[in-house]
Amino acid sequence: MLLKDKVALITGGAGRNGLGYATARMMAAQGARVVILDLARAEPAAAAADLGEGHLGVVADVTDKASCDAAAAEILQKLGRIDILVNNAGITQPRKTLDITGADYDAVLDVSLRGTLYMSQAVLPAMREQKSGSIVCISSVSAQRGGGILGGPHYSAAKAGVLGLARAMAREYGHDNVRINCVTPGLIATDINKGLIPDDKLQGILDGIPLNRIGEPNDVAGCVVFLASDLAKYLTGVTLDVNGGMLIH
Repeated sequence: MLLKDKVALITGGAGRNGLGYATARMMAAQGARVVILDLARAEPAAAAADLGEGHLGVVADVTDKASCDAAAAEILQKLGRIDILVNNAGITQPRKTLDITGADYDAVLDVSLRGTLYMSQAVLPAMREQKSGSIVCISSVSAQRGGGILGGPHYSAAKAGVLGLARAMAREYGHDNVRINCVTPGLIATDINKGLIPDDKLQGILDGIPLNRIGEPNDVAGCVVFLASDLAKYLTGVTLDVNGGMLIH
């Protein structure tokens, strides 16, 4: 098993049809003890219980530094280590540039970008002490192509910020044997976009995807598991596209 005896923390992972939970399932199947971190209303404990015995659900808000630090401390107290962090938590809004309010900007940037920073800060000391660790950040094809599907420009900015933050952290922590990489999913069939794409627009999107289909959560989960595992032990600072060929050019 690729992740035997590893402790893997996944933020925003309680939604059963999301990328985070698909990753949690696959990591559990590969031998990891999985910690699902999410807001109280998402019921992370129930999501973790559905994975089977030995997994943990933790309530925390990634936009609050004290909450992230407390969550990491709880995990270390209960499980003894943190080997993998998946910065998955994020929100999106379909806004045009002139319609983005300050509150819109704060909401999207705080979860995707500030949350990635705060949760990484919370686990990095333990990873440095262990002299090993893998952080996988979920960005988006929107960061590379300038949106154009669902999220507004502030979503593209947040996800582009994740790419830059991850690369900078990868440079800083490589000497501690902590690897930090990104995945940039294309359009994936999750609850975040369910019912939001009209049929005529969907066909146009499919015409631009060489594999001619929308992605599935497991398509992304497999790539996250790869980056988290020792199969990728000489990869850090990379951006792995998972978009069916949408960005071939």
